[in-house]
Amino acid sequence: MATNVETDTQPEVDEDELHEAEEGRKKGAGWRNLSYAARVTISFSLIAAMTALVAIGVVSVVWEQHFHEYTQDNMIAVAETTADHIASRYKDAGTFNESVLQPAANAVAVYQGVGMQVVDAENAILFDSTTRVQGESGIAMPSIAPPEGKENMAHAPIVVNNKAVGSVRVWVYGSDQLLRSADQEFRDRSYQAMIFATIVAILLASIFGYFFARTLVKPIKSLTDTAVALKEGDLAARTNMEGEDEISQLGQTFDAMAAAIERDRELERRLTTDVAHELRTPLMAIQATVEAMVDGVLPVDEERLITVDSEVMRLSRLVDSLLKLSRLENRSNPNKRELVNVGDVVSGIVATHEAYVAESGLTLHYKYDPNVFVMGDPDLIRQATANLISNAVRYTDEGGHIYVRVKRGETMAQISVRDTGIGLTPDEARMVFQRFWRADSGRGRESGGLGIGLTVVKEIVARHDGWVQVEGRKGEGACFTIHIPLCDEAGHRRKSSRQTGRIAKISR
Repeated sequence: MATNVETDTQPEVDEDELHEAEEGRKKGAGWRNLSYAARVTISFSLIAAMTALVAIGVVSVVWEQHFHEYTQDNMIAVAETTADHIASRYKDAGTFNESVLQPAANAVAVYQGVGMQVVDAENAILFDSTTRVQGESGIAMPSIAPPEGKENMAHAPIVVNNKAVGSVRVWVYGSDQLLRSADQEFRDRSYQAMIFATIVAILLASIFGYFFARTLVKPIKSLTDTAVALKEGDLAARTNMEGEDEISQLGQTFDAMAAAIERDRELERRLTTDVAHELRTPLMAIQATVEAMVDGVLPVDEERLITVDSEVMRLSRLVDSLLKLSRLENRSNPNKRELVNVGDVVSGIVATHEAYVAESGLTLHYKYDPNVFVMGDPDLIRQATANLISNAVRYTDEGGHIYVRVKRGETMAQISVRDTGIGLTPDEARMVFQRFWRADSGRGRESGGLGIGLTVVKEIVARHDGWVQVEGRKGEGACFTIHIPLCDEAGHRRKSSRQTGRIAKISR
């Protein structure tokens, strides 16, 4: 029987390719391991070097061409000037002699390193600087023949009466480009100057890049240090950056984020503390009652069960209120943004609370201005008004009065709830919005609240860009007034000079 055996064949790995890939990774890692300041400095230096090299290359090509043209034109001008002077003297003498050829000798004496010949119409050499004795020393110049070819020599005809009687030839010793030693020295020094300028440019770019990188890295380092401090638990750490540039705006946004984190953490801490404090009392009451019934100390009757049930209901209300407050403070539920007729909304709340107020032995009075519009969430406005009415009922004795009023101000809609209850002192008015705080006179009352309702009111009004005003006297009642920016029927808000979240002064 034949058996088919399948064999997995692995492709051969090229060790050279692996080595090159490893080297590439090492090089990339080396660049990435450099600090940001070092990378910016090196980048600035490379840019300066490339810019300088490109500039030198372009300038060299253009400058060399023009420089050669300039030197060649200079030698041609020497030849033409000498030819003109010789022609002027030839015109007076009528023939070539030493006096006529003197301008050539003068030119050779002036332009060091320049060779010159003067020939007649038959190309017979009349003057040759290579064989003349130069200076007073009597030492003859080396017998250097003029270069061959017209490209390496400047020519100028000697013209007398429109007839060429000879010509002047000019060349430069040891140069095929008519460059004198002074010209060559100037060219060499020019290149040296450009190289020196390149080095200086690289150094300056490196220094500038280093300080620029330091300036750029400093705020980034501040952001990093602040982030590390926040990670380690220092929630008060801030970058404290100022300015309008992008990094400063990033730092300011980072600080705002850190402040939000600190605020949320503080809210969480406060919530945990408050919940633990408030839950302890009803839980202890439930526990004590249940244990007493289990141990037989108290009978298991309807009265005890009602006590346990009331404490359980109180716990349920407390948890529900805390949940609402937490959602408001954390802005977990976005506000509705719709045009609200405040009078209609409050009318509905007053209608649903009439029976509750009447059962408490109180009289409810309601008055409102028509067409008072705000932009906001009608459900939250109902909740805030209901909390104020419940608070007024809780702290007003039987036979008292509660006045609810919706009024149009110049720029703000006003919802006020005034009672004839126990009232507030100025100190109590300042603490009335703290969570779980209740007036001392109301703590022992069976109808005493949870101490969260007014905190919820304050958060709701703040979410509507308004504030709550507190007025009252001890024993004469209190008045809470909600201020929310007015809108017209088209939904356009009226300008207000008030600040968001402000609590107005307390009347004594």
